[in-house]
Amino acid sequence: METTEGGTPCPAVQAAAAPPRRHAAGADPAKRAQILAGALQLFLDRGFEAASMGDIARAAGVSKGTLYVYFQNKEDLFESLIEAKRDRMFQGLEQALAEHETVEARLLAFGKRLAVILCSDEVLRAQRIVLGALERMPELGERFYAKGAERSKGALAAWMAAEVAAGRLAIPDVTLAASQFAELCTAGIWRRRLFGRETGPSSEAEMEAVVASAVRMFLAAYGTGQGDNAGAETGPAGR
Repeated sequence: METTEGGTPCPAVQAAAAPPRRHAAGADPAKRAQILAGALQLFLDRGFEAASMGDIARAAGVSKGTLYVYFQNKEDLFESLIEAKRDRMFQGLEQALAEHETVEARLLAFGKRLAVILCSDEVLRAQRIVLGALERMPELGERFYAKGAERSKGALAAWMAAEVAAGRLAIPDVTLAASQFAELCTAGIWRRRLFGRETGPSSEAEMEAVVASAVRMFLAAYGTGQGDNAGAETGPAGR
């Protein structure tokens, strides 16, 4: 064994012989991911209401005590699960408002990404879970909406406000206009999928047609005619 002059093992040998460092309680990312993966499948199979913390612990392969070290309750666990997936899905939305030159192109890019996200199987399943628990737990719905819909519409409203200041859009209420545009981008698609009228994903061609129509209607109401050849200097990346 390698030693120092004093006869003690050298630092490299000490490090190799030392047991792996333990994570603090509730701080092991691998364990947290393991719990979330087990919970996701259970929520999808049984719904939020029917899944107990004991069921989740068994599905995740951990003890109930370990489960409570990581999450206060079932609501906390569900919100953490949704938040992780939402952050990944919404990552490119704001970027869509900065990566094209014209108002129309930016709206088209944002609208397409938003429609794909909202009509995806993952989001629709999460929405159904929340709706199923809404009457007993209205606060769950409030937090789900605030962290999802309000976040994406807030980014869109902020961009619209910058375009209004630049004279490329004329919108008296950007918060309302952001909601209107989001609804237009999924018109005839989202509800049909949410309630199971259509079980498979909508075609790319249908989504593009719906979003293109939404942009035309939006610009007919709020356009100034100045946004077709300008816009690169504003928006999230240009302000």
